Amino acid sequence: MSAYIPENMEEVAVQVAKHQVHGEKVTPEEVIEQAVPDILQALLDEALEGRYDEVKRDGDKLIVTDAMGEQVGVVTPNGKSFVDDFKADSDVLIGYLESQVAKIVGGR
Repeated sequence: MSAYIPENMEEVAVQVAKHQVHGEKVTPEEVIEQAVPDILQALLDEALEGRYDEVKRDGDKLIVTDAMGEQVGVVTPNGKSFVDDFKADSDVLIGYLESQVAKIVGGR
């Protein structure tokens, strides 16, 4: 994955600090809310060997559409929210996202 996508709380703290250096106020939750769809997008891009699907956040669901704009998957959090899942154990969340990618990509 990209070095710009935080994958744990330490990397989230670094991202928050980088924003603060530039005078931007962001919370760890805002960074995580952006990181989770970015992680899913990176995993899809890797599995498909290119960007053929797109991830969009819809509330606390992640909607995956193909190149034709058709919905091919919906990923929901294991717990109350992706932010809570990330904070509890980001490695478990990434493993869950990997399993969801396998279902989405393997189902075609």
